[in-house]
Amino acid sequence: MKKYATTIFFVIAIAFIFILFLYQPSKTENNDNNYEVKANVLTVNNDEVIQSGLSKIGFQKLQVKILNGEFKGEEVEAVNTLLGKLDLDNFYDVDDKIIVALLVNDNQIQQAKAIDLHRQDTLLILFLLFVVLLIGYARFVGVKAIFSFVASLYILWYVLIKGLLAGQDPLILTTITLLLLSAIIIFSVAGITRNAVGAFLGTITGLLITIILILIFGSQLGLFGMTQPYVETLIFSGHFDLNIQHIFYAAVILGASGAAMDISMDVSASMKEVKEKKPEIGRLELIQSGFNVGRAVIGTMATTLLLAYSGGYLTLVMLFMSKNSSFMRIVNLKIVAAEIMRTIIGSIGLVLVAPITAVITGWILTTQFGKKNK
Repeated sequence: MKKYATTIFFVIAIAFIFILFLYQPSKTENNDNNYEVKANVLTVNNDEVIQSGLSKIGFQKLQVKILNGEFKGEEVEAVNTLLGKLDLDNFYDVDDKIIVALLVNDNQIQQAKAIDLHRQDTLLILFLLFVVLLIGYARFVGVKAIFSFVASLYILWYVLIKGLLAGQDPLILTTITLLLLSAIIIFSVAGITRNAVGAFLGTITGLLITIILILIFGSQLGLFGMTQPYVETLIFSGHFDLNIQHIFYAAVILGASGAAMDISMDVSASMKEVKEKKPEIGRLELIQSGFNVGRAVIGTMATTLLLAYSGGYLTLVMLFMSKNSSFMRIVNLKIVAAEIMRTIIGSIGLVLVAPITAVITGWILTTQFGKKNK
């Protein structure tokens, strides 16, 4: 009965957080006269579009029907501006579902501009597929994992991102956020148990060491964070006071935190299993078992980080090969050096998390708290 009650609590919490996260008012935050709505493209006029190769410049004239909000059912003409940038432009066809920005005065639509394709419904279906598969396999643990997943999204968006934009110290804010995230993720999945406490302490200790390393080597490499995507757009949109270098450091720490939690839970959970199967095991022998598990996990996890980061810059690596660039030029390029530092420092953090977690968890599992330890 207690398990069912706990399951219901997690399901309600997931639904509540998910609704809060997805709910966005149609009015934009900075202007009460601007609305963003979903619309269906009825007709397309491409007379003002000029195509050169794959790129298109000019603008499309779209007749669209608004599908939600207070103007639902109205048909308006919207403009889709094409800049010739394939990573930003969208070229629409009839029956496309798109997002349209409306300029409204005196409750009348004055202008309409196409923003992007409406991908939210497809993404929601994909997320629901993930939820079904995870819960179908992991059952109650899957419910708790979904809770930690959705709660993490909420905290990252409403705590970390908003705090960074408000000008708070990136490293301090990221550390606090990771403390909160680690506690939610580890304790919601594993419960408030001894091995979960060991995993939490091991994760945090490893991440603090990672922060120290990145502060030491980041400045020596002359990396100031300007290699991050859209950083110039962010700065010139009015955020001139942001510490971009420390935001870059925070991104490195955040990227390594998930793998650090994964390793710490693997090590602590395996040590708990060993302790339960062999209650008489000594502290040093249990810690050694944790070391052995950690070595096995680290062997693949460091490569996992390399593949994850390389995947984000696959086309850049292809460009280097097509141009026959020298190794010296490649490795010293700012954007490449930033990713190498991100991968290596993240991997160092992982290497340290495993033994630290093994020592802490071994001590906790073999200590009789409240009694004299023999």
